[in-house]
Amino acid sequence: MTQPNLSSPTSALTDAASPLTQEQLKTLVGQAALQYVVPGEIIGVGTGSTVNKFIDALASIKDQVKGAVSSSLASAERLRGLGIPVLDCNEVERLAVYIDGADEIDGNGYMIKGGGAALTREKIVAAQSDQFVCIVDASKLVHTLGAFPLPVEIIPMASRRIMAQFAAKGAQAAIRMKEGKALVTDNGHILLDVSGLQISDPIAFEAEVNQWPGVVTVGVFAFQRAHVCLLATATGVKTLRF
Repeated sequence: MTQPNLSSPTSALTDAASPLTQEQLKTLVGQAALQYVVPGEIIGVGTGSTVNKFIDALASIKDQVKGAVSSSLASAERLRGLGIPVLDCNEVERLAVYIDGADEIDGNGYMIKGGGAALTREKIVAAQSDQFVCIVDASKLVHTLGAFPLPVEIIPMASRRIMAQFAAKGAQAAIRMKEGKALVTDNGHILLDVSGLQISDPIAFEAEVNQWPGVVTVGVFAFQRAHVCLLATATGVKTLRF
């Protein structure tokens, strides 16, 4: 793994004898992301429990936020609840920054995303942004992507064949379920979760799987990798630049 540029912690914890819970770490890194919000600009906002902490932190500077483009209906609703205007991607030429979490991130800023089922819209918003800031806790930093089951958004009629293609790679794919039924994304598709992978070349892997007929989006973010990672650790928030 390429060693990232690691700066000093942006926030230090004062009581090492009382380690923070994962929820507290998420709150800490969500607050740290505020420094990347450009006053008067429209921002891109991702999806998930860590991003929810960032959205909550936005309440303290919401008057500086011109608007937001969201990667999910859930995040859009939370933003509107703060009084922040939510815009469609097609209404915005560019975004100064996109702030989102990840299920895994490696030392090059490559990520696995999609645990919150919003990977397709996340890639769209990331591609429209000048800078991708990833906010995670230290447990998400890995040497090689693949320990977290890889989400893949697919067209339902292609599920059997795509699962077989992953099996040929020595992996196991399963349809993500919710309340006894296949989970349906905001885009009306279904998801596979693929385990048993070791993704040593994320760029090549993403390019290959994206070409499989029926794949909408694979949850490897290599072409839209992070530029900055705010990493919540037991000693504070550390900044990794790629």
